[in-house]
Amino acid sequence: MPKLCANLSMLFNEYEFLDKFERAANAGFKGVEYLFPYAYSVNSIKQRLMDNQLTQVLFNLPAGDWDAGERGITCHPDRISEFREGVEQAIEYAKALNCSQCNTLAGIVPDNVSYELAEKTLIDNLRFAADKLKQHDIKLLAEAINTYDIPGFFLNNSAQSIALINKIESDNLFYQYDIYHMQRMEGEVANTIQRHLPAIGHIQLADNPGRHEPGSGEINYDFLLGFIDKLGYEGWIGAEYIPVNGTEQGLGWLKQYA
Repeated sequence: MPKLCANLSMLFNEYEFLDKFERAANAGFKGVEYLFPYAYSVNSIKQRLMDNQLTQVLFNLPAGDWDAGERGITCHPDRISEFREGVEQAIEYAKALNCSQCNTLAGIVPDNVSYELAEKTLIDNLRFAADKLKQHDIKLLAEAINTYDIPGFFLNNSAQSIALINKIESDNLFYQYDIYHMQRMEGEVANTIQRHLPAIGHIQLADNPGRHEPGSGEINYDFLLGFIDKLGYEGWIGAEYIPVNGTEQGLGWLKQYA
């Protein structure tokens, strides 16, 4: 049976962030993920995890000024020092929260930066982060994101992501496969997951169109989640979607897995 965790940046937005942990546990989730923990103290998050017997599954490395529209700085050649400081901050939180993996967002390629320089910067930063995180038994993930939602995002399909991981040759760098993003970019979801399973460290889900809950769109999640389970995938699957009519009203799909 797949291990499903709630993405608290997308779900339960009817509640304050720290109150979402209890709501997720009450809904049947055993783990949680979210974009960033850094606006909150480690101890406050740790207490909510302990109170609700939840596993901290995943969060992202610092990704620049999110409110200003930045979506990662890993490929930005003028932000290398900031990126590396963020790696250290993420390690502090991950160790305290017993989180075994962190995702990094490649970012949107700046207008004045060539593809070649952005790729070199990304490779150098991923090597640095993978090595640093490995020292603390934390896996580094890299995610591809569709260019409809985030135009110009550097990593935008599975082939590109896997080729980059192979080029870096780190045993601590894995692919974060987002079903929604890759359905939009390439389709062939089941076969792609099967083909790249050894490199996949984490999976996220949402239906398409609309990025809503499973069962709201074109993706056959009854088949797909069972298929992933039969492949022997042992990682978590993050529910990272926009609820249509409130989180708790749309959790019917979860009942057979909770």
